[in-house]
Amino acid sequence: MRSKCFIYKDRMEYTNDINSSKRHFQVDADYLHWMEEVMQRLKNMQIKAAVRVNSTLLEFYWSLGKDMAKIKAEQKWGSGVIEQMSLDLKSAFPNLTGFSTTNLWYIKKWFLFYADAKLHQLGGEFQSADIEGNEKLPQLVEKFKMPEKFGLVPWRHHIEIITHCQSVGEALFYIQKTIDNGWSRSVLENNISSGLFAKQGKAITNFKTTLPARQSQLAQELLKDPYNFDFLTLADDYKERELEDALARNISRFLLELGKGFSYVGRQVELRVDDESFFIDMLFYHIRLKCYVVVELKTVKFIPEFAGKLNFYVTAVDRLLKQDDDKPTIGLLICKTKKDTLVEWALADIHKPIGVAGYELHNILPKELISSLPTPQELEKQLKLIDYE
Repeated sequence: MRSKCFIYKDRMEYTNDINSSKRHFQVDADYLHWMEEVMQRLKNMQIKAAVRVNSTLLEFYWSLGKDMAKIKAEQKWGSGVIEQMSLDLKSAFPNLTGFSTTNLWYIKKWFLFYADAKLHQLGGEFQSADIEGNEKLPQLVEKFKMPEKFGLVPWRHHIEIITHCQSVGEALFYIQKTIDNGWSRSVLENNISSGLFAKQGKAITNFKTTLPARQSQLAQELLKDPYNFDFLTLADDYKERELEDALARNISRFLLELGKGFSYVGRQVELRVDDESFFIDMLFYHIRLKCYVVVELKTVKFIPEFAGKLNFYVTAVDRLLKQDDDKPTIGLLICKTKKDTLVEWALADIHKPIGVAGYELHNILPKELISSLPTPQELEKQLKLIDYE
């Protein structure tokens, strides 16, 4: 017996088709709301089930990696033991994946990556990088449990992290970011390759003296230095307006670079003060911080005058746009280059929260070549023509 249900919100009509016999009745808003709740609960159940499956798989991998380290498998049975394990596991479980020789090596490397750092914390006798050679290793690793949050991150993400991270601190940073932001593997790869760990929270700010402690910490963690604008291609003599135009055209990529929580309000936002108009380069609202963020772009090196101008814009947004339940507006100045001491002195006596960061942009082409490239609109038109053909 097949049952098909269709909900038409515009007609408020429900049709239930069972064995070709149709019955009609009116659907009210309560029914539609209830169905939305049911569907959301179902989605949540699917997500929780997937997390449980992933967590269980990783706990098995962790225990397997621990076994290989604890019993010193290669010393006991020879260098080919991993290949033999792969053959035996595939033979016993032909319908399961994850038992290739390569993956088994990753499982061992994954466990040892964290176990190595853990053992080094114990002091002198365990400082050797070759922790497998330590006679007390079996007793030490036995109680080393997999951190619970590891189960919230897919296995391929873990491989990417231990392959490219230089320390456990860096690895844990990307694990937490993946959990907080729901990163896909490609987004994780991009953030690792762009060096997010080294950039996050590195912008020079006066947040400690201008914001409450909790908000100051959150705001500092959100800002980077430098920002990566390599998703743009500009001419070698580009101006500030051209940089702003390019970022606005690629606003989705810019939002990804800014980080989670930024909502785009607009560009060249007008502020009217005493019958004069002033225009902000770009205005955002941060959902977690619950405040406006004024972004000013400079294609030259930082000079102290820039901080004064941004301070005025932040004040104007606080006076003209900020609502009673909004937190204090934050200013972010993104310059081509900056000198840290100059920035620190410029911000020392400013009482509005401001951060200053640099940016990277390597895709610079001669102006004549840029002009010969097709515009995004032209590319879209050509793609449509190809589809029709």
